[in-house]
Amino acid sequence: MDLAPTASQEEFRAECRSWLERELPWEYGVGFPPMFDDLDQEVAFLRDWQEKLAGAQMVGVSWPREYGGRGLEPLHHFIVQEELARARAPELVGRIGVNLVGPTLLAHGTEDQKARWLPAILPAHQLFCQLFSEPNAGSDLASVATKATRVDGGWILAGQKVWTSYAQFADWGLCLARTEPQLPKRKGISIFMVDMNSPGIEVRPLRQMTDDSEFNEVFFNEVFVADDQLVGEENAGWSVSQSTLSHERGTNPRQLVIHSQLLDELVRLAERSGIGSDSRTSSRLAQAFVELRVFQLQNWRALSRLQSGKTPGGETTTAKLYWSEMSQRFHATAMQVLADAAPLWKGATDNPGDGRWQRSWLYYRAASIFAGTNEIQRTIIGERTLGLPRERRG
Repeated sequence: MDLAPTASQEEFRAECRSWLERELPWEYGVGFPPMFDDLDQEVAFLRDWQEKLAGAQMVGVSWPREYGGRGLEPLHHFIVQEELARARAPELVGRIGVNLVGPTLLAHGTEDQKARWLPAILPAHQLFCQLFSEPNAGSDLASVATKATRVDGGWILAGQKVWTSYAQFADWGLCLARTEPQLPKRKGISIFMVDMNSPGIEVRPLRQMTDDSEFNEVFFNEVFVADDQLVGEENAGWSVSQSTLSHERGTNPRQLVIHSQLLDELVRLAERSGIGSDSRTSSRLAQAFVELRVFQLQNWRALSRLQSGKTPGGETTTAKLYWSEMSQRFHATAMQVLADAAPLWKGATDNPGDGRWQRSWLYYRAASIFAGTNEIQRTIIGERTLGLPRERRG
């Protein structure tokens, strides 16, 4: 597919860039969003920022107009993400709602469900979380053990989820639960919208290496969900979940732009410190440049499917696997360039970036685990994309 931008697409990009140059609360393309020590303050700041973006119709631009979008093509969403990253704007605090829950409801929800939940997603008036992973069902998601038992007027949830991003701030969660234990494991699963303020829900934040607590454990102790909170058909939740995950592992223009900018900064740091003259360092910087161009092609390939009206396929799994390993190599190179400053943290003197490089290095260590481990991605590529024999399981 020809992805050369049309005149209208270039006009749209200019509109996005012009708005950001006017409205960013820091200098466009030079400054950075503030680093908060308190997560509550950070989330409050990000909710205000997303509401402002939504007011300018720069969130969910490919959503239908009746739900706050512009009804534009996936390429326009791609352009917005590129421009936000180029401006060093923070990620959307409501990105789980915008990128995962919203598209799932648009594809599988009833009209009443769309009217109930979609309008609050784009301006971050409500926040959403994804209640999929469990202690014994992370990458092997079909092994979910959280049970949904039929009762009059709805269901009772019992079980545990883990690694749930921003659950402590979420108003609603998209929950995968087992509704028919007697069926094969991919056949007896359903998906529900769960009110995170329901009696019986306990959220426990988990402390990370970066000293943040973005992830949580979530416990369901006899939590009631009504019939009208079932998304899709009963026992058909596996196919709904795969639709959700295809968006999670789809195009990632933000990471492409951010890492391209970081590479430019890294080259400047290497030149100033003199370490760039070292052949091993210069070779690793060159490798990072090449890998980013490959990642760019992978993004375009996935985008071409979306532009053609197709669901993202095996290329999203390949891109997720490639990105996770590429980003880890990239930030290992950054630590090599920082040299003596590598062990320093925020507030230390003679620390380029004031701890941002170190924080990113710690964060991206998890890239080979979250959204499906690299081992699972390789299995999916082998079995589903290449058609190799299924892995033997004991």
